[in-house]
Formats: sequence, structure tokens, C-alpha cells
Amino acid sequence: MPAVGHITDLIKRAAQDAGFELAGIAPVHDFEELSYFPEWIAAERAGEMKYLEARDDAGNLKRASLKRTAPWARSVIVCAINYNTAQPYSTQVHDPDRGWISRYAWSREDYHDAVLRRLRDVEAKLHEAIGLISGAKAPIDVATDGTAEAVPFQIGNISTAPQIADTNASPQIAGTKSIPTRVNAFSNSGITTRCYVDTGPLVERVYAKYAGVGWIAKNTCIINQQFGSWLFLGVILTSLELTPDLPAPDRCGTCTRCIEACPTEAIIAPYQLDSNLCISYLTIEKRGEIPEPIRPGLGRHVFGCDICQDVCPWNRKAPATDTPEFQPREGFVNPALAWLAEISAEDFQKAFRGSPIRRAKRAGLRRNAILAMGNSGHREFIPLLKKLASDEDPVIAASAAWAGGHLEGNSGQDPLKISDVQPSGKQAAPAPPLRDSI
Repeated sequence: MPAVGHITDLIKRAAQDAGFELAGIAPVHDFEELSYFPEWIAAERAGEMKYLEARDDAGNLKRASLKRTAPWARSVIVCAINYNTAQPYSTQVHDPDRGWISRYAWSREDYHDAVLRRLRDVEAKLHEAIGLISGAKAPIDVATDGTAEAVPFQIGNISTAPQIADTNASPQIAGTKSIPTRVNAFSNSGITTRCYVDTGPLVERVYAKYAGVGWIAKNTCIINQQFGSWLFLGVILTSLELTPDLPAPDRCGTCTRCIEACPTEAIIAPYQLDSNLCISYLTIEKRGEIPEPIRPGLGRHVFGCDICQDVCPWNRKAPATDTPEFQPREGFVNPALAWLAEISAEDFQKAFRGSPIRRAKRAGLRRNAILAMGNSGHREFIPLLKKLASDEDPVIAASAAWAGGHLEGNSGQDPLKISDVQPSGKQAAPAPPLRDSI
């Protein structure tokens, strides 16, 4: 019978074959970082992202404890894939006519689908190996609304928990395609697995740290010494108790470049992020009007923000991927602001089909482009902004009125930092490293 190390090696080879650059194993524990999650939620640092506040029947936050939410899970397989491409960073581009879409959203395929497909390959090979060892049949797909009989199983010195059909539905994130959860079942395997890409009841980056994939940086991103922070994460929960990897050591040192570079001062302290001030949150998740004092700090960002990663020394020599799915779509790098501000519903559907940019919705993307015009210093936008100030959407109209006035009163000036337009004065509460991710 194989030892634990044999199964772990098989998993890592399968991850590499599936296209992941990194893979590691983390135990299921209530790590110290997770203890900050309830405080972060209580301090309202999550903004309007109510899905992060999902609770169990006892009122406990699901993401605060995987042991409690998925008691059958013994190990978390964390896989990471590089999405960096050979285009300039946002800090190197200064065309006032054009906006910025976050690097992760340029891809030709929604990363949720691209990563999940690879996770399924790893999952299938794990089940296939266990099935061959145990003499089980080929895997079948079963819905999680059924009942699976618990079958204890032993492989060498690998102790597995009973197989249990988890009927807790995965949280559906607004603006993304619902990804069905699948349990691979064998007639006699006795193991359970669940795959997640941003949709699981856990804080992925905490488990990425303890799987040795990378350390949690001061900007709350995962950084790997070789690949930098341009990584998509996917996880497989398993009832197999596997040998965990060593946690990745923190290599941020005394560097604070990400904190200093953030235009809206969203990194309120090292390793602490206030989503309410984060450009990624504001341009993707926030609905309605963006608070006026924060608008100048958005610069020309129309979907997401890469600044805290662009300035990170670990990304200076980050390798570019040749994975076809992650190559940028035409027009997504430095898109024309006027095009986005006036984009029709039909053109929005056509241009962003299968893209994570759909999460901002057409109204949100138009709002963001209009505010970016106001921050561009480009007075040629004023006639268009006056026209848009009469838009039937009140958020669009109000944003255009502000942008036109800002252009006329602040033309040619650099975008202000949030502390330039309102007192900071916020008490920093301990926070877990969250995206987000986003």
C-alpha cells in the first residue's frame, strides 16, 4: 500500500500536468489569521460584500472555520497558476484617453472556469489513483442534494474521514456565473472532495500560506518568491489526511511600497485592508454612487486595480505566462474611456461575454469610465460628460456632472489621495488577508 508521501507526490504531479505552476498541502486548522475574520466583518471592512458574511445555523461565520463548516475535510490542496502577461504595468501607462482594467480580467476566458477545469483534472486523477488502489469503480458525478453513505477507508497509513454528502450550497457571488459543486464519488472509495475557485467557505490565501504556495503580503495578496503575486488560486478540500507542506516565510521585510502607493489608502496598516477604500472593491463590487471624497483617488481605473502589485519588488521580474486563456483580449488593455462610457447593452454583452468584467455590470462600468474621465485632466471629455449628465440612469448622470465639474476645476492635476480630501481618522481594526480575490 502506498504511503502518504506517494499520494502527495501524485497530487503535485497531477497539478503540474494540469498547468498549475504551484501546488501544496495545508492541514485543516483554525489558523491564527482566521481569528481576525470576525473582527474584520464586525468592523464593516467588507463593504457591501454580504456573501462574505454567510453564517451557519448556529450563527457562526462560515469562512472563519473550515473545521466547523466542512468537518469531514482533513486537508486542503492549494493550486496556483500564473496569469501575468507581457504587457506594461498600470504604473507605466499614462494615456489620458484610456482607462485601466485589472490584469487578471484581461483573459479570454473567465478565470473561474479556467482554474476550475484544471482543478477537476487534479481531482479526477486523485480519485482514479485511490480507486485503482481500492478496486473501486470509475468516478461518477453526484449532486450534493442527495445522501451519501459513510464508508470508512484506509490506504496504507492514510486515514480518511467518512464520505459525507455536503448539502451546503456554495455561495453564489453576484455578477458571476453560478459554478455547480460536484462531489466525485466511488462506490467504495470512502473519500470526499470539493473544488472551489473563490466560492468556497474558506479564506483561500490563508491556506495558500500554510500549503507553502506563498506568503501573505502587506497588501494582503499571496506572493511567491519565483512568480510574484500574479497568481490565481484554486483549492480542493479532501477527506484524505495528507502530509502538509511547510508554511511560506514572510519575505516582505521592511518594505512598505504597496502601502505608500495606494491612492485611496485602503491598506490601513500592514496586512490590513479596508474594502470600502479599495479601488478594486469600489469599481467591481460597489453598486450605486461611489462616495465623492474617494473619486479623485480612483484615477483612470475602470475595473479593479493593480497598483499595490505593480510597485511590489517581487513582481519586477515576475515571469509572463504563455497560457492561451490568460492572454489579453483585444481592447482590454488600456480601453478607450469614451467607448466604455457610452457602451450599449448589446455591445456590453458582446464585448464582455465570458469575462469577469461582467461582474461590475454595464452601469458600474459606465460609472467607472465617467469618473475616470473626470480624473484624466483631458478637457476634450467635457462635451461628452455634459451629454451624459442628462442620462436616464441617475447614477450615471450624477457621476458625469461631478466628472465634468472636476475636469473644469482640476484639469491637469494629479489625482488626489484620499487623505487630501477628507480626514483619515479611522481606527484600524485587525483584519484577515482578504481580496478578493476580489
